[in-house]
Amino acid sequence: MKLILATRRSALALAQSRAFAATLAAAVPGLSIEELHVVTSGDKTQDKPLQDIGGKGLFIKELEEALLDGRADFAVHSIKDVPALIADSLVLAAIPKREDPRDALVTRTGALLRELPPGARIGTGSLRRGLALRGLRPDLVIEPIRGNVDTRLRKVDEGQFDGVVLALAGLKRLGLAGRATEVLDASVSLPAIGQGALGIECRKADARTIEVLQSIVDRETSLCVTAERAVMAAVDGNCRTPVAAFAEREGDKLRLRALLAEPDGTNLRKVERHTDWPENEGDAERVGREVGEDLLGRPKLSDSAV
Repeated sequence: MKLILATRRSALALAQSRAFAATLAAAVPGLSIEELHVVTSGDKTQDKPLQDIGGKGLFIKELEEALLDGRADFAVHSIKDVPALIADSLVLAAIPKREDPRDALVTRTGALLRELPPGARIGTGSLRRGLALRGLRPDLVIEPIRGNVDTRLRKVDEGQFDGVVLALAGLKRLGLAGRATEVLDASVSLPAIGQGALGIECRKADARTIEVLQSIVDRETSLCVTAERAVMAAVDGNCRTPVAAFAEREGDKLRLRALLAEPDGTNLRKVERHTDWPENEGDAERVGREVGEDLLGRPKLSDSAV
């Protein structure tokens, strides 16, 4: 059996796609996987903030087109790049085990966040990360930055920035975890929705591929990410809005933390919910939706008059 994997060409995309492919091939005897390299709209435009060119969905648009026209059987995404709604004919068939979801600070001098001098320039393309940094160090200068991981690290090494904030998962997948000066706890910088997790997308009608992909689903990660993505859907989250949600298992409970603010960082709202561990995706989605409604100040469906 042969499947064709669609992936972006960046070093990180290739690293995580190849790691997933190797795990899948090991789990399914006789499976061979070929790569289809795709350049996405998000990769083509590096000189503008994502929110000005259409948002994170630009990193998956051309990959989805390869699925829809049959050039590829499945695509591997960083699930934080996947919008809440995808095409009706496509499905996120599998979410494998999550890598560390936390953010990491990389500084030129090795200074920790609390040790950076006033006015230090920190690069991030994320409104969410900028909000977290300003909450702790309002004296820092937060500036936009684009480009792959290597590009961002080089800009720090060259002195264009005093530091950058990146996903720790990406550094680990590239073998660069040692570059992290400081790992930021979720209480300091609440992770992006789905951060550290992969989303494996394919055609909804392709039962054979779905069956193969689901052989390495991680149930705990799937339920946590489902809850997080339900928050995003409820608040209509996008690159123009600082929004975060992070779900984790604590014994037999689900802990879900979320935040939402206006684009300029004002009107920050935070919600934390502890519930019984969900039995299925529907339960996880319900919890996430209710947390999203709390962030918006809307009455929950269960509270509405019938």
